[in-house]
Amino acid sequence: MDYVKFGSTGLEVSRLCLGCMTFGDAKRGNHSWTLDEATSRPIIKLAIESGINFLDTANVYSDGTSEEIVGRAIKDFAKREDIVLATKVSGRMRPGPNGEGLSRKAIFAEIDASLKRLGTDYVDLYQIHRWDARTPIEETLEALHDVVKAGKARYIGASSMASWQFAKAVYTSRLNGWTQFVSMQDHLNLLYREEEREMLPFCIDQGLAVIPWSPLARGRLTRDWNETTERLETDVFGKSLYVEGDREVVDQVGIIAAKRGVPRAQVALAWLVQKKGVTAPIVGASKPQHVNDALAALSLKLTPEEISALEAPYKPHRISGFV
Repeated sequence: MDYVKFGSTGLEVSRLCLGCMTFGDAKRGNHSWTLDEATSRPIIKLAIESGINFLDTANVYSDGTSEEIVGRAIKDFAKREDIVLATKVSGRMRPGPNGEGLSRKAIFAEIDASLKRLGTDYVDLYQIHRWDARTPIEETLEALHDVVKAGKARYIGASSMASWQFAKAVYTSRLNGWTQFVSMQDHLNLLYREEEREMLPFCIDQGLAVIPWSPLARGRLTRDWNETTERLETDVFGKSLYVEGDREVVDQVGIIAAKRGVPRAQVALAWLVQKKGVTAPIVGASKPQHVNDALAALSLKLTPEEISALEAPYKPHRISGFV
């Protein structure tokens, strides 16, 4: 496993991040396809033993049960200081006022709740899951600064927003002397490349880590376009992300994978790993083989001709994933 600096920080992370939305109680939240704890643990163990030291979850994943499963697995399979643990805040966790969002009250309540579920006294990376238009960004950023100063988070990051919003947040923190965002977790893969227009160049220019979510496009890039899965059938959010015109890209992934004699997942992930500015794609896994394919993708070096062939069929998309 190769390890790289996390943006311009001194933190070192594996070139892959294990996404933990797959792990959780299927009866909690709206993810009927999640894995229970007994099924999740061997996958987390395999990832850690393979050198993946970076795990990403969120308070809203399966109503907090993802954090609980991940926390217990880390305790059993690793030393806490060896793991870079990330979670997120913003989504609704309880009904009524202040049960969601990025107000000072919500952030202070949710960091403590996440730490309790994770069974730790700090997270390495605390991220705002989405932009909160109803809360002044100054209030959010100062609250996050105080979370860091209280020792409850080592770094802060953001996820899925417009480039102008991210730039506003970065410079607002800088002007006030507050802890600054060090990373962007955005939607980037062969089927959705709109982040290449502004977000990726901004992150490169500012030395910010980029950790794309859904690098395999909800599994679309791993199989023929017409093949389906339980997740594909029930994932309402995922259905909003991709369109019929993406079929050509999927077909091209299949052609190159066949020529290389490797699974499609390895080709799609290798493209993203080689993309300038990308630090560590966040890879979900529901089977041990998914972890093994992700690891193998790190060694698969695509030629310039293969990259061009993969990118050529791309058609511009409407902005999705956060609006």
